Amino acid sequence: MESTVRIIFLLVVMRLSATEEVKKKLPGSVGGNITLPDPVLEFGFLFYGGRNIAMVNEGKLKILEEIYTNRLHWDRNTGLFTLADLQRNDSGIYTIDSKTGKSLSTSYKLTVYDSVAPPTVKNLSSEICSLLCSVDKETTLLWFKDEEILNQSSSALSLPLTVQQQDFSSSYRCVAANPAETKTVTVNVKAICGGNDTNSSDYPAQRNYIILFAVFSIVSALVVIVVALIIKQKYLTENKRTNGQAQGPVGTEEEVEYSDIRVCGNRQEEDLPDSSTTIGHSGLTTVYDKLEVHRMISESVENT
Repeated sequence: MESTVRIIFLLVVMRLSATEEVKKKLPGSVGGNITLPDPVLEFGFLFYGGRNIAMVNEGKLKILEEIYTNRLHWDRNTGLFTLADLQRNDSGIYTIDSKTGKSLSTSYKLTVYDSVAPPTVKNLSSEICSLLCSVDKETTLLWFKDEEILNQSSSALSLPLTVQQQDFSSSYRCVAANPAETKTVTVNVKAICGGNDTNSSDYPAQRNYIILFAVFSIVSALVVIVVALIIKQKYLTENKRTNGQAQGPVGTEEEVEYSDIRVCGNRQEEDLPDSSTTIGHSGLTTVYDKLEVHRMISESVENT
């Protein structure tokens, strides 16, 4: 009896040792699915880390651990197990024992990685085309020109690339990858670096011409504004001077010219010309008054 137990024990140890030698690596991403490629058609078991988590008997699946309920599926037609909604703690060794007469079971080493986010690309310089590909978490980054790898890093948050003007027409893409998945962004270098209508020979000259034209436009506008202000100021000064001459000095009395009085007989009652008429001198006004004898005598007495 003891010899029989020893033989069985040795067979189990040999079986487990052989299983360790045939492990296959399977990568998966958080939130994704993984299908184990070895089938169980009618009867067999699925182990995780040495624990029996599911079995197939008479074409029906029975899940033995609750955490795999609604996550572990078995396809009756293909006989394959699929584990859905992967989490980081699902990483480990899965063993399939199909009970098909094989002396060895098949084991798989599953590694679950964080999902890869799509990379972003921006231009770092206005002088040259200096592209930077970035991701949120460290991962493998690669720059491709057509099908050629130009630059790569196995663990990085960003990866730079400088593109020459003559290469703008080539196809560029940045790839973020881990063993489970890849995300790619295709880069339109002409759009990102502003080289749509220029070529490598005349781009600097055209750029300088644009700068000179902008400076010339600004200076011309300033000159026009200054000239307009000078003309306006001169016009206001001339207008003010003209108005001042037309109105005459403020607060001065008009010049009055007096004439000698000559009395000829008794002609005071004669009609006198209108006082508004002007005699002799342009710009002078002649004022007439009636001379009365009693007024003249009174004024003479007062003066004496």
